[in-house]
Amino acid sequence: MFELFPFFLCLTLAILLLVMLAEKIKVAYPIVLVAAGLIISFVPGLPLLHIESELIFVIFLPPLLYDAAGKISWKELWKWRRIICSFAFLVVLFSAFSVALAANYFIPGFSLALGFLLGGIVSPPDAVSTGAILKFVNVPKRIASILEGESLLNDASSLIIFRFALIAVGTGEFIIHKAVGSFVWMVAAGVLMGLLVGFIIMKLHKNLPTDANIDVILSLISPYLMYIAAEEIHSSGVLAVVAGGLYLANHKFWFLSSSSRLRGINVWDSLSFLLNGLVFMLIGLDLTEIISGLGATSIYLATGYGLMITFVLIFSRMLSAFMAVFVTLIARNFITVADSRHPGYKGVVLIGWSGMRGVVSLAAALSVPEMLREGTEFPQRSLILFITFIVILTTLLLQGLTLPYVIKKINMQEVDYTMSEEEMYHAIRQELNAYALEILERDYDQAVREEVLLGQLASRLRENSERTQDMLLSEEGRNVYREVLLLQREWLLQRNKEHNITAEVINRHLLVLDLEQEKLEHI
Repeated sequence: MFELFPFFLCLTLAILLLVMLAEKIKVAYPIVLVAAGLIISFVPGLPLLHIESELIFVIFLPPLLYDAAGKISWKELWKWRRIICSFAFLVVLFSAFSVALAANYFIPGFSLALGFLLGGIVSPPDAVSTGAILKFVNVPKRIASILEGESLLNDASSLIIFRFALIAVGTGEFIIHKAVGSFVWMVAAGVLMGLLVGFIIMKLHKNLPTDANIDVILSLISPYLMYIAAEEIHSSGVLAVVAGGLYLANHKFWFLSSSSRLRGINVWDSLSFLLNGLVFMLIGLDLTEIISGLGATSIYLATGYGLMITFVLIFSRMLSAFMAVFVTLIARNFITVADSRHPGYKGVVLIGWSGMRGVVSLAAALSVPEMLREGTEFPQRSLILFITFIVILTTLLLQGLTLPYVIKKINMQEVDYTMSEEEMYHAIRQELNAYALEILERDYDQAVREEVLLGQLASRLRENSERTQDMLLSEEGRNVYREVLLLQREWLLQRNKEHNITAEVINRHLLVLDLEQEKLEHI
């Protein structure tokens, strides 16, 4: 393992350079990383990588899901819960069923159980790919919320389908009432286990004398504890991490200090960035091993099968998106829906075309065992792996590269909010300043008169709350502020060379400047 350490260091450096390139050319970095990994895999002399499914399921997947759950809005998730659950469960099941029929009919040697196995592997769209692409374009809040919420839950439903199909292939039978009971247990027990572990972790944060470092480390091990605990009772580790992550994220202001939250954001952003980069690079690098396992199967024929399954997935998702709108139009006559207005074809096209596959599909395909229980070779394993790779590559390149163009072309307008986020931010800021000023003047009037700093705070709040014009800095003003901060840093670093001033004092002032810089980029 140690001899591969320099290779992974170089790989990490390559990921950083490729992500910078992706930012430069305005292409989502998962696309660039997969393509680069694919090219690098053909370089002679590179070590042959064997990716274990446990590496992705246990090491990569829990923190990535936990981070995504911590960033999603619970309010938006609950508002669009019906459409999110429809896509996360019903559409995944329909996609898996469509793949199963197509594979059983067109691919020789594929039984219906093997088709469902392949369907469970390739049915869930990837959250990271969609999020990275949406970063470059503006989409309505409802579309982003639906896609984010779906991506949190569809991994669990697809993996449940995958497990049932794996049992059916191994035993040759599928008992419906046992499958339904197992499904209910995996979902309910997974959610409850995630909430239980999350509750225990929150109590540890609150009742133990932790500091920022301990809080961050606890947050890093939390998703692993949730995932492993749920898997130990044969429930969904994915749902456990999502449920626990949502629970802790919505209570973090009650048990974490501000320093812990600030430090945690930086740590988690860096960790998620690195894990995502490694996963997508490894997808491309794994092609050599996948091709070597095809054996007598023609690579051209296998590629054709992969492209056919990709078409089935795209078609079934687009059809499902239109059916979801149709069902909503009927359901609004009987129940209260999140939005009774006709969404039109634009939202349907956006959701339907945002179906890139990624890390979960690769991990599921790699977890298919090489041998059955009776010692015979698992049927079509190498072909399943290759088809999965083709699906991931094709959806990333085809849908990933064209999605920004599709979004710009249909030009879907925001319909849920009358103000932009910037306008909302500054409106709330003015109201918040007015509220704080009211508290100071009503309850602490004497302290404001006696304490100079409190008086200055009240003056500043009064000035800000009485402004009616936009409080945004112009770009020229921002540049001036940045230059002032830069010169202040240089001055502090020069003073740091003097022997009569401690480095700790200088570092505290540098931290304040960093916080000012951060404020500048968000006002």
